[in-house]
Amino acid sequence: MNRIKKILHHKIYLDCLQKLKEFEKDREFCKHTLEHFIDVARIMYIMALENDDNIDKELIYAAGLLHDVGRVKEYENGTPHNIAGLDIIRKIMNDAGFYENEINQVLNAVENHRDENGGRDLLSKYLYEADKKSRNCFCCMAYDKCKWSEEEKNRSITK
Repeated sequence: MNRIKKILHHKIYLDCLQKLKEFEKDREFCKHTLEHFIDVARIMYIMALENDDNIDKELIYAAGLLHDVGRVKEYENGTPHNIAGLDIIRKIMNDAGFYENEINQVLNAVENHRDENGGRDLLSKYLYEADKKSRNCFCCMAYDKCKWSEEEKNRSITK
């Protein structure tokens, strides 16, 4: 998991985390923090283990840790975060020593993580599902104000 450590210590990644914290300081709804990113990665990894799927652990963690970094650009200029983050992710993963095919797998998963019918590969599927399962809607103080439909909300520990 050496490459994951490189992501976590990458200046651009740390800058994104700081900017997200600033942009969301008054946000009432779910925030996009390192805790959320780690939760998503861990849920993805559990899903892969439970299904006996052979997905590289570092790819799972890279996708989970990086999937929402584009929110910074979304806040700045309105570009949807699943698209806005692709260049940032490519740079961070390249600097961390990932191979081009690995970077492309993560980029595909991130680009499709907002669409249930997006990427058909397992990494994309797990990222989509883990992103939803990571949210504790069942105990959220803003539950009634949330824009998510009742079907989208995570109303229990397991969905």
